[in-house]
Amino acid sequence: MCSVDFVVIIPARYASTRLPGKPLLEIAGKPMVRHVHECAVASGAGRVVVATDDERIYHAATGFGAEVVMTSAHHRSGTERLSEVVDHLQLSDSTVVVNLQGDEPLMPASLVCQVATVLHHHSAAAVATLSTPLEGIAEIFDPHVVKVVRDAQGYALYFSRAPIPWNRDDFTFWINGAISPPVAPIPTQKQEPREQYRGMYQRHIGLYAYRAGFIREYPTLPPSSLEQIESLEQLRVLYHGRRIYVDEATALPGPGVDIPADLDRVRTLLSQ
Repeated sequence: MCSVDFVVIIPARYASTRLPGKPLLEIAGKPMVRHVHECAVASGAGRVVVATDDERIYHAATGFGAEVVMTSAHHRSGTERLSEVVDHLQLSDSTVVVNLQGDEPLMPASLVCQVATVLHHHSAAAVATLSTPLEGIAEIFDPHVVKVVRDAQGYALYFSRAPIPWNRDDFTFWINGAISPPVAPIPTQKQEPREQYRGMYQRHIGLYAYRAGFIREYPTLPPSSLEQIESLEQLRVLYHGRRIYVDEATALPGPGVDIPADLDRVRTLLSQ
């Protein structure tokens, strides 16, 4: 049981461009959104709410006993959808809210509790999130893997799809009018980094805790050029001077589901 009181909101959209109807796809005999809901309940949350803009998801979720809030289909981001739900539920500004994505059926319940607890204990943070060490060179250079750099107190300095921090001596590039791939090809096999880099490179886990008051404020903050060029919503928070506390995850999350290959992988893991 988690030691702090918090609410979990699970955004679940039907209109995924790469995998339509994703929350309702069956995994081990249950729709994906049900696996996510069960994770949220197991985390010890005081309340778990599915937020959707689709009647099919609404009926499926209420069918297995979930609390569901219907939202607008025109939100520009998941956090804006959360803002509508926070107002609908009339949550107090101090309420801790965890955003657990509806395509994370293998997210450990312990991490949901962890991110809520971290925010509870860091009053200077508007947002809390988690990271895990990167140990493979290929992942450091993978633009699909979001990296985060923290300050001495654990607050985020920056998030990027680029390999940050940039090692001037080891990450040598040829420049012939444009940046080309590294002189030495990026390895496709996992390789151990140098000992002095161990723990320095952190992979961001897309699990967030907010206070309800900040969720209400977020839609009023203009999108930043950093957010748009990196396609990372959390950069809006940093751009406008708010702080994000990043704790190292106490467990490794399973893979999320973005494309059909991810779905096959998760089905195999859960069947085992």
